[in-house]
Amino acid sequence: MPVFRVIMEEKMQAVHRMVYLEKFVFPDGEQEYAIARKRMAENGGAFGYLDNGYPCGLFPQKGLIELDFEPITVVYGGNGSGKSTILNIVAEKLGLKRLAPHNGGELFAPYCAVCEYRTGYDDEGEPLEIPAGSRIVMSDDIFEYMLAARTRNEEIAEDTARGKEDYASLKYGESIRFTGWENYENFRLQVLARTKSLSRRKFLQKLAGKEVRLRSNGETALDFFAEMLQNDTLYLLDEPENSLSPKMQLKLKSLIEEKARYCGCQFLIATHSPFLLALERAKIYDLDSFPVTLKKWWELENARTFFDFFYANRKFFGKE
Repeated sequence: MPVFRVIMEEKMQAVHRMVYLEKFVFPDGEQEYAIARKRMAENGGAFGYLDNGYPCGLFPQKGLIELDFEPITVVYGGNGSGKSTILNIVAEKLGLKRLAPHNGGELFAPYCAVCEYRTGYDDEGEPLEIPAGSRIVMSDDIFEYMLAARTRNEEIAEDTARGKEDYASLKYGESIRFTGWENYENFRLQVLARTKSLSRRKFLQKLAGKEVRLRSNGETALDFFAEMLQNDTLYLLDEPENSLSPKMQLKLKSLIEEKARYCGCQFLIATHSPFLLALERAKIYDLDSFPVTLKKWWELENARTFFDFFYANRKFFGKE
């Protein structure tokens, strides 16, 4: 058998596409009205009121009642189009993990309670469950990760500096006798410092911990995704392109494609990045159109804007 055919068959066998979430249904106009009326009555009887109607009124006027999903599904639109809202509603309904709680207002919980969804099916035709580790990742989560990592590294640096001062006295100074829990920590540190198999560097790492490797913001953000994305999991990503250069966005695009094709991951992504809009086999909902429609990435306004700009300036990109 030709080598090329063997390689292609092996790659085909390795493909592992999954659809854990197959369909999601939002409340229609009548259901939203009922949600609002019930809340108003709870707030004040016949003279009830609403402090905030969100998220009611967002999607029926766009003609959006349901979403059907693929291994990679993208919701595209400008600011205020409802991209992030969709992700937060789906995450709430599915009970997905998240770094920080979402404060959606007084109608958010009853709105999500009325939403419905259907999972996909396995090879035997049995309904799938949403994987336990599934989560939503907001754009702010990445910045929080970088800030927390920098803060942790600063603390480690301070502890390491103190450890360097204490190391010599612990190793070569007067022996500490264990007299009770009040001096246990000092006793433990001296035992570590005098352990022959433990170098000064390893002693400091045990004392202070190991620093988180930080590079540029873009590289650190990409590292965050590479470490966070586990196999066989559903992920909701809200504008993951934030803090990523175009080059890094293309690397994230490749990572997501690999995870969706070979590792059993499913993605619902809110983005207006032309690079992520070009994700292989992505199903794209254009929230800026009325009614909301499916489009190819090259038909979307953001992609067309980039194309028009570079085409108008193509003379500057000629061969030298």
